[in-house]
Amino acid sequence: MEFTYEERRPPGLARFVESIWYARGRIDYQREWIAPTGSTVAVVVLGDPIRLVTGDHPPLVAHEGFLIGPHDRPVLNEPLGETHCFGVVTTAVGCRALLDQDPSPVRGKVVPWPATALRQALSTDGRLDVLEKALVPAAPGPALLRCEAAVHALEADPRRSIAGLAAELNVSHGHLDREFTEIVGLGPRVLSRILRLRSLLAALDVYAPVDWPGLAATYGWFDQSHFIRDFRRHTGVTPSAYVRAQRSAFTPDQAAPGFVPDVK
Repeated sequence: MEFTYEERRPPGLARFVESIWYARGRIDYQREWIAPTGSTVAVVVLGDPIRLVTGDHPPLVAHEGFLIGPHDRPVLNEPLGETHCFGVVTTAVGCRALLDQDPSPVRGKVVPWPATALRQALSTDGRLDVLEKALVPAAPGPALLRCEAAVHALEADPRRSIAGLAAELNVSHGHLDREFTEIVGLGPRVLSRILRLRSLLAALDVYAPVDWPGLAATYGWFDQSHFIRDFRRHTGVTPSAYVRAQRSAFTPDQAAPGFVPDVK
């Protein structure tokens, strides 16, 4: 069976939604690790169950849907048959406003997300239009707007001082940390590390020789052991193992930064 994947970035929901997507088919390997992005992910399952593991938490076998809270470790994704699902990837500030879910209680976890009405609607009319129209975010408050500004600043320069950023936003470092925990579900320093590694993976060409010291330095790592430790924490594997897995599973036109297929 072929694998179909469609993705959309709704411009009217850009503040809260990074992407919505549809997937159906069977992957060519048993399971994969997916690196964190700083987002919360909500998935409606219409096909066979999917087994997921985050961190040291027990596995969850999702029959109807699941929610992956903001996390800084890779998530193990193991379809138990044919994948048939719809998904929403929030922005860093979109979890509460879009999904009516406080991010802190689900940080680093995967939990059931039945979304009964949405699941029924997608079962009847399986189009991304249906999913997009169902997403009605709450109006942003001052805390969300402040965290959004901080996230944009960290996206522009993940290495910048958090204390300096807080001062620019006219709040204390502690206040910004607390608001981030409330709105984003991760601390600003944790998010900045995720953003750095996410940018590095997006820039990495796994089909060309990789100058790891040079690439690491470009993104702010000048100690190779520190870089390898952070890379492994982010992807679950070493840099060289990441390249091998990508080359084994994907062709150059199937670039999927942050995905580590289990090709053993």
